[in-house]
Amino acid sequence: MQMVPINIQNRDFEKLMEFYNQARETIVEQIEVIKDALKQYCGYDVINSITSRIKTPESIINKMKRKQYECNYKNLIENINDIAGIRIVCTFKDDISRLVEIIRKIPNIEVLKEKDYIKYPKKSGYTAYHFIVEVPLQYEREDIYVKAEIQIRTMAMDFWSTAEHKIKYKSKKEISIIDSKKLEIYAKIINIIDEKIIKIYRKKITL
Repeated sequence: MQMVPINIQNRDFEKLMEFYNQARETIVEQIEVIKDALKQYCGYDVINSITSRIKTPESIINKMKRKQYECNYKNLIENINDIAGIRIVCTFKDDISRLVEIIRKIPNIEVLKEKDYIKYPKKSGYTAYHFIVEVPLQYEREDIYVKAEIQIRTMAMDFWSTAEHKIKYKSKKEISIIDSKKLEIYAKIINIIDEKIIKIYRKKITL
């Protein structure tokens, strides 16, 4: 199956997407438990929201073409890591480092890769913490391992990222170099705001 060209109308493709959806649901369930436990322990919503999605077939194919991968199942499984995506939005910047440590220790979720775009932002100004993880699922009495991406952001980071994505990728017109630079500057401003807010919060809890 792996070397077979992808046909998004085929039952094999639908079955594969079911595995990714199962992995997504498994991760979300565990994050929901963590969300409730952290609220009880910290006295506030450390995790403000959890959203998740499965990439559309069209989006998967477009990404493979953009990355110049031949459109077969082997390349999809090995190289497209964000078919199942989970986004965790935190209240404060400090909450991200706390969550990173927790996610590393979740049973039955193996961390394959981490990218710290908070310490090392993308050129565009994008900031977040990314995990590529692997989840074991049962299929015909055997374990299969399915990858997913987890993104962790603050509410401020999420606002910028959502707006930037719509401006750059959901518009029919290409964004100008000047406006791209403005978005990069606004990302830095938002990061400063994030830092100032957490300083106020730290001062409050130490009184």
